Amino acid sequence: MTIRSIRFDPRPAVEAASSTTVHEWYQDRTGAFSAGFWASHPSEIAVSYEEDEFCVLIEGKVELTDASGHTETYEAGASFLIPSGFTGTWKSVTAVRKFYVVHLPKAPTSETSASSSAASPG
Repeated sequence: MTIRSIRFDPRPAVEAASSTTVHEWYQDRTGAFSAGFWASHPSEIAVSYEEDEFCVLIEGKVELTDASGHTETYEAGASFLIPSGFTGTWKSVTAVRKFYVVHLPKAPTSETSASSSAASPG
C-alpha cells in the first residue's frame, strides 16, 4: 500500500462562478470513507446527514442549527463532528474553508440486526 501525502494549496479556493468548491482527495474502495477540502461563500442551506463528518475550519465562521433550534457557532481553528442523523441548517456566516473526513455508516443487514437484538438486554 502506498501512503499519499496531501499538500494544501493556500490560494482562495472559491471561484466567483460557483458558491462552493469541493476537492475530494481520498475515498476508500467501499465508498464509505472519504476526505477532502470544501469552501463556500456566505450562504445558508438545509442539511440532513446520513454520514458522520469531522470538520476542521481553516477559515471563516459557521453556524449549525439543529431541528429543535439549538445553534452552535464555530470559527477558524475549530474542529467539530456532525453526527449521522443531524438535521438542520448549515450557515456559512463568512467565506469558509474546511478540511473534512466523512464516514457513511454501513446499513445493518437483517442478519446483523437479528444477532444484535438477540444479544441486547431487553
